Amino acid sequence: MSSAFFLSRRLGALLLLLGFALRSAAVAAEAARPNILIILTDQQAADALSCRQGDRYLKTPNMDSLAARGTFFTRAYSSNPICVPSRTAMFTGRYPHETGIQNNERVPFDVGKFPTMGTYFRAAGYNTGYVGKWHVLTPIENSATSGFDYTANIKNNGADAATPAAITTFLQRKHERPFLLVASFIDPHNIAEWARGEPLPDGEIGAPPPPDQCPPAPPNRAAPTGEPEAMVFARRSYQAAPMFPVRNFDEGKWRQYRWAYYRMIERTDALIGRVLASLAASGHADDTLIVFSVDHGDCQGAHGWNQKTVLYEESIRVPFIVCPPGGKRASTSNRFVQTGLDLIPTLCDFAGIPTPTALPGLSQRAAALGATGPDPRRFVVSSNHLVQGVPLLGIMMMPAGRMLRTERYKYCVYDQGQHRESLVDLQKDPGELVNLAEDSASAAILNDHRAMLLEWSRSAHDAAFPFVAPENRGGD
Repeated sequence: MSSAFFLSRRLGALLLLLGFALRSAAVAAEAARPNILIILTDQQAADALSCRQGDRYLKTPNMDSLAARGTFFTRAYSSNPICVPSRTAMFTGRYPHETGIQNNERVPFDVGKFPTMGTYFRAAGYNTGYVGKWHVLTPIENSATSGFDYTANIKNNGADAATPAAITTFLQRKHERPFLLVASFIDPHNIAEWARGEPLPDGEIGAPPPPDQCPPAPPNRAAPTGEPEAMVFARRSYQAAPMFPVRNFDEGKWRQYRWAYYRMIERTDALIGRVLASLAASGHADDTLIVFSVDHGDCQGAHGWNQKTVLYEESIRVPFIVCPPGGKRASTSNRFVQTGLDLIPTLCDFAGIPTPTALPGLSQRAAALGATGPDPRRFVVSSNHLVQGVPLLGIMMMPAGRMLRTERYKYCVYDQGQHRESLVDLQKDPGELVNLAEDSASAAILNDHRAMLLEWSRSAHDAAFPFVAPENRGGD
């Protein structure tokens, strides 16, 4: 036979071996990609876990187990402290002012311009699943727009008790590709119905004990000194609405409110335990990245507020725990996190997927794995739009606001009122009880924060927010 024949056979064998090697490398790369489990609750404040406040009044062993094998980010902030804007930000990775979703009202949402998390991960080869409360203004059942192929317990925002079984059904499937799975719970959102004396959608929790047997009321129940006019009006407007019947709550009632709130968190914690048990039974506990977070918090009586929407810490700061595959030693990080922006980049980084260039968020993977060093952020910015009150004296104010949180201070400004700004020293005044915006001794700090927010608004193309400093108001 000719030498050309032998050369051809040898070349064919080499190509065959190369093909096997490439396929093996592809399989290995696929296997190296972690599965991802995202666990969400609704309306749970940042420190409403027993690992953060002790277990005298609240016991959350399953949430605590995540903190015990991951990193708890102590300065994680919602992009907007109400359900739909926050969740839209988390599942698109875009600011609320970009998507145009600033409250729970139904407005057009361009999924072509703002793809969802499921879309990104399905395109990267992941099996995608979503169970429980969605509350994003695109139908999740339409996988072409949501990116989630498996959905369950979605109707009417789902029923928490049904979520673990639906999660188990997904996990019991044979997954030849890595999966992205979301377990989204409603509670402790039922505290809204409890405050109104209504039946609880996810089941009753029993009558609270006498106030002296309940958790303490918050020490910052008073309105802040020098509170911006928009917030004063908004509080009166909210408390006049049937949805927010807390204007007559005394200390004892707020203590019982907290008792009820903690029972709902504990009930959800038990359901999370069932999800984690299903993950372990599936054999995927060690190759799954777990992220636990919340859309927004609950004021629990701080400054006389229940629920959310406002830019106070109890409403806007949330838990954010990242457990790498295989776990790690428990740690905390005080890096600034914007949950609405950073979730998708963090997941992409763990999965080895290029983060879409349009997304403004940052990956927290390095910090979750124990990296130290300077925080890449000087501040975080959040927005709100208070639209849920009732008209007072024939006037319906619906103020919009922006918050800029730096290392020590929090600056807020609203688009209505003569006195629009607040500046709080969170180091000296963590309860946000004293507004320093009109304190001459704080003028330089105030101007610095005005300048930072104005610079951010320009770089982030937040064109709807030109009202940072008095000279930009155009007169009142």
